[in-house]
Amino acid sequence: MDEKSWHKSYAPGVKPSLTYDTTTVSRALSRSAKNFPDHSALNYMGCIISYKKLESMVNAFARALTDMGIKPGDKVAVCLPNIPQAIIANYAIFRIGAVTVLCNPLYTERELAYQLNDSDSRIIVTLTLLVPRIEKIQSRTKIEKIIACHIHSYLPFPKKQLFPLVKKEMYRKISQTDNVKIFKDIIKGQPDGPVEDQSQWEETGALLYTGGTTGVSKGVMLTHSNLSCNVQQFIAWFPDLQKGEESLVGNFPVFHSAGFTAIQNFSLWQAYEIILVPRPEPAINIEILKKYKPTFLPGVPTIFVGLLAEPEFRKLNFSSVKGFFSGAAPLAADTIRNLKELTGADMCEVYGSTENSPIVSVTPWGGKIKPGTVGCPVPDTDVKIVDIETGETEMPKGETGEIIIKGPQIMKGYYKKPEETANVLKDGWFYSGDIGKFDEDGYLTIVDRKKDMIIAGGYNIYPVELDNVLFDHPGILEACTIGVPDEYRGETVKAFIVPKKGEQLTAEEVIAYCKKNMAAYKIPKKIEFVEELPKSAVGKILRRELRDMELAKTK
Repeated sequence: MDEKSWHKSYAPGVKPSLTYDTTTVSRALSRSAKNFPDHSALNYMGCIISYKKLESMVNAFARALTDMGIKPGDKVAVCLPNIPQAIIANYAIFRIGAVTVLCNPLYTERELAYQLNDSDSRIIVTLTLLVPRIEKIQSRTKIEKIIACHIHSYLPFPKKQLFPLVKKEMYRKISQTDNVKIFKDIIKGQPDGPVEDQSQWEETGALLYTGGTTGVSKGVMLTHSNLSCNVQQFIAWFPDLQKGEESLVGNFPVFHSAGFTAIQNFSLWQAYEIILVPRPEPAINIEILKKYKPTFLPGVPTIFVGLLAEPEFRKLNFSSVKGFFSGAAPLAADTIRNLKELTGADMCEVYGSTENSPIVSVTPWGGKIKPGTVGCPVPDTDVKIVDIETGETEMPKGETGEIIIKGPQIMKGYYKKPEETANVLKDGWFYSGDIGKFDEDGYLTIVDRKKDMIIAGGYNIYPVELDNVLFDHPGILEACTIGVPDEYRGETVKAFIVPKKGEQLTAEEVIAYCKKNMAAYKIPKKIEFVEELPKSAVGKILRRELRDMELAKTK
């Protein structure tokens, strides 16, 4: 790869270009099981599943799927939180050459029906709690069988002790029928031994759904090559980390691209331990830090903000923690600073999208921390900033434009959507719809989403910039700004604010603070205090939902 401005910021030992091991992530698990059979692969609330055991369970479920008629290329939906069955199912599906379709278990019947139909899924693996929901929509889909997973199946303690940890309604007793099979029962009767691995390098291995810029859910086709290369790009970023020696907290759900690659695939390739977290909350993370001493703590910004607000977190021994990963949204500078001062460990901010498998750029490991940036592009990843209007002219350093990306992690395309694919894939470049800029060291800053930009009185205003200013206010816990209709300016800025506990903020105080810290045309003209902000399954604040709520008020 040609020399790029960001290569000079790489950590020692990180090469700009890699020679890729053409091992699929499924075959990599078998290799980890062979080399580290007794190491902990999954830690589920204290239940330890070794690599040898995980490999055996993957093979057993692969056989069960084959017995049900699943063939290479068939689609199998996995609609689960972070429990062992989610990872077992994904790798069993890989192993028989089928395609895993990742579904969010929080989705409504309408959303699930759309994704199951769009993906052509034949079987769904889901929670017992969700079986009635799937049965309601089954006639409207191609689903032939439902495989139900008890959330308590692999607990090291009686299921009644689970209820303080997860909602009681997540446990449901269910009987096997021709239509519904119990996950644990169908793998119990399978013979032991290896299964021929049919995962092929250039074939699609996973379909992950993304809303995209239109709001229409699209299935992102990721090949085994995409998944394997992106894992290897991420591994190369940490040249001092050795196989079999780390443990990661599974705060990102594996049905989301961040958890799928940076938790599941990355860890199993490296024979690391994954500490599964079905519901990522500060209290659960504190218990994990105390009990299991993980070496890496990934999470979205809201997790870290919540942890820093807990006195108990500040009293912990952080000697085991080597670093933090954050993604999905920008981290406030004071959050990064407070974590570093408290723990001594570095924060790696990650940028990417489902279409990029998802990792594009990361804060250099052991390198300069630049709050507000998302680090530098990983090896073999070319990134350009082009003009927003035509997408053809490359912008000078320091100037904003649309981020376009090229690399081995770029998706094959959107499933059954050639027009949408052609709109974002042009001559090998993925047009992200994100607006950003590079600095002189090759660090990338995400300014905003193209579609989130507010145009008020002819000025372009980027909500993320305003959010970051509000985050720095000592009395504000969370904030999100949007554009709302305005007769005079076209749009004006409205801020939704969650105050910190015990704070009695007023709109006048917030506006006065903004006047000191931003240009007059950017200052929010409307302030609304709320108890919480809408968030995605990974904890990302959903700006679009706030916009939709505001638009509904005007109708």
